[in-house]
Amino acid sequence: MAAKRNTRLEALLAEFGYTHEQLAETVNRTAEDRFGNPANCTDRHVRRWIAGEVQWPWPRYLLPLQHIFGRSPQDMGFVPRKSSRVPPPADRSTGVSDQHAIPRREFIAVGLLATLSLELIPSAGRLGTSDVERIRAIVPTLYKYDHALGGGALHDAASQALRRVQYAVNHCTYGDRVERLLYSAMGDLAASAGWFAYDAGRQADATNLYNEALQAGMLSGDGMLQARVWSNLAMQARLLDRDREALRIGRAAVETRQAKSDAWLMALFHCRQAVGHARTGDRTRAQRSLARAETAYERTQGQPAAWLSFLTPAELTGLAGAAHQALGQYRRAEQLTASALQMLEPRFERNRVYYTAQYAQALLDDGDIEHAAAQACGAVALAGRVQSERVRGKLGDLRLHFQRHAQVPAAAHFLEQTRQTGA
Repeated sequence: MAAKRNTRLEALLAEFGYTHEQLAETVNRTAEDRFGNPANCTDRHVRRWIAGEVQWPWPRYLLPLQHIFGRSPQDMGFVPRKSSRVPPPADRSTGVSDQHAIPRREFIAVGLLATLSLELIPSAGRLGTSDVERIRAIVPTLYKYDHALGGGALHDAASQALRRVQYAVNHCTYGDRVERLLYSAMGDLAASAGWFAYDAGRQADATNLYNEALQAGMLSGDGMLQARVWSNLAMQARLLDRDREALRIGRAAVETRQAKSDAWLMALFHCRQAVGHARTGDRTRAQRSLARAETAYERTQGQPAAWLSFLTPAELTGLAGAAHQALGQYRRAEQLTASALQMLEPRFERNRVYYTAQYAQALLDDGDIEHAAAQACGAVALAGRVQSERVRGKLGDLRLHFQRHAQVPAAAHFLEQTRQTGA
């Protein structure tokens, strides 16, 4: 009898974004980290499981698989023999402070909502400042994973957390001071959920969430929140090719009292305005905004808010590269983007993909097709590790530009590689 393909396991790989090689590596890491025994799993094992050639793997594989996917062996499509012993559910008690790195897909699957401790947010009774602090803690927790996982991994969890908070705000009682704090915390969460939706390519959801955040900012009198939302709306307008609108919204963000009094905000807003001016061909204003961003960043002190944790010298340099790219100054864009990649910390995986693609584009525009193709292949290899439609869109645009050079072997290789993988 021909082997029956394990479509359940195959679907799980697609859902969690694993290749055969990546799943084998995660099985080995999980077996070593969680159970103290090596599994020696390879991509060949994974292919045989999916093909149905092995209907019931050895326990050294099943235990890590249960831990990774949060499913029983049967729910993963495996069929026990009469003599098979079903392994017990894997111990999934992994907290944020675990000494081992948490596997990204495992965390997305089962760990994130538990880590947010939404069940501790009351649904009835009176709310106090301790409840507000508990709600405030949700956003920093989410942003610990945003830079590595991408918005596609976090949008649903953030939206579910927001619904829980909205229910509490509408069904509990509280005093005037707590009310203002609640709306500020709820707006912070709505703005974060909007960012995740934006990064995930869900622009209608992002717009609705930004509007909720803006309303909450007005009700709470939180000017910092309002400035943040204006800036994010400007980014969204730019993504949708509404550059003039983006500049007008960005100017409103720069002119807020909070931006003028917060060097972190001012540095970010001026950098984003520089890119906007560059996209409309205004070189003088773009260069002026870059200079102002640098000056503001030199005045920053302490630690930024959680949502601003990406704002590092690498980010500022990368945005400067984007501005020079838009102005057609490709050699300078190459230099700046290469510097940004060198400075970028390992935790910023999504930005590494993004700026690698930007670097490839600058090289391509400058005529260095072979080097550009090598960088583009590197960006695609990294892209499978994050869930960001924004990044996928940038890679798609890059692929379109390479099609103009399809007669060059390096470009043809990149196009064929991405055609086969669907990247």
